[in-house]
Amino acid sequence: MTTPVTIVGAGLGGLTLARVLHLHGIPVHIYEAEASAMERTQGGMLDIHDDSGQLALKAAGLFEEFYKLIHTGGQASRVLDRNGKVLLDEPDDGTGGRPEVNRGALRGILLDSLPPATIQWGKKLASAEAQGDGRHELTFADGSSVSTKLLVGADGAWSKVRPLLSDAVPRYVGTSFIEAYLRDADSRHPATAEAVGSGALFALAPGKGIFAHREPESVLHAYIALNRSAEWFAAIDFSDAPAAVARIAAEFGGWAPDLTALITDADTPPVLRMLHTLPNDHRWDRAPGVTLIGDAAHLMPPAGDGANLAMLDGAELGKAIAARPDDVEAALAAYEAALFPRSQSAAIGAHQILELCLGERAPFSLVEFFSGMRGPERG
Repeated sequence: MTTPVTIVGAGLGGLTLARVLHLHGIPVHIYEAEASAMERTQGGMLDIHDDSGQLALKAAGLFEEFYKLIHTGGQASRVLDRNGKVLLDEPDDGTGGRPEVNRGALRGILLDSLPPATIQWGKKLASAEAQGDGRHELTFADGSSVSTKLLVGADGAWSKVRPLLSDAVPRYVGTSFIEAYLRDADSRHPATAEAVGSGALFALAPGKGIFAHREPESVLHAYIALNRSAEWFAAIDFSDAPAAVARIAAEFGGWAPDLTALITDADTPPVLRMLHTLPNDHRWDRAPGVTLIGDAAHLMPPAGDGANLAMLDGAELGKAIAARPDDVEAALAAYEAALFPRSQSAAIGAHQILELCLGERAPFSLVEFFSGMRGPERG
């Protein structure tokens, strides 16, 4: 196959696809809206699953490099109630199958695995139009345009490629996260660091919760969750950090101070992350010359699957194209036939996890879920 594959988006999914295609000698062009790989931080820790993300990294020939990034102890989990009482404490014994790595470092090894000219940075997609016979024209915000015979939308929740295939639009799920960081936590906030432990913290109550994770160098990365309407959040001025923090903290009145410190003592301004989703059964009819991967294809609430599925999508699509280089439509059809049931199952599970965390029986519903995963053979 000599026709380049055009990928919109240089996230984990798009990069994994590009890497697998590169290993098979298939040319790739990636167009990315960000000005450079360093334009913004890439988020916190990711748990890379042995049945999805790790398989993708093996297909990309990067598993050994990934293994060097693993944050020892990061698979530990703790569930607390609002008073700070520990309801479940699962240490990381190395057998969990979901080791933690830093998202930015993981993206870094994918970037480094590609020829330097693969990615064109600063190319924000403005529109994508079908030209017939499987060709598509991409027009960018800078006024430039390109035409391609094989287009992959890896451009996330608000994909500009998706409308070529689907009328689906992300909807707000009724829950938002407020992101914050505590730095030098072991020395500056020892009680909070002790509450979080060595891995993930889930401090939960119906309709609200504090999620946190320990990152390297004594950093605590927190997501404060609230089931509130979009209008409720719109009334908060997040550009006024002290006022926003006070408003969010007021929702956690009576909670243990060691937990609420993740809100009130954060070293970074609060950042609103509203959760959106596509339909669980999102799918589309086969259209010549175009397909989707990652959040563009199956946006769902965060439950540890998003990045893993994006990478698996990229790897599976890359392998399908490499196996049928002279019949791209057959390759895309085979990829989508596996994609749709896989993503539907994951989406259903993601909504169930969100309910376990913030539903009427929280935090006990999550304790029961974790206990069931542990199984009687592990005590």
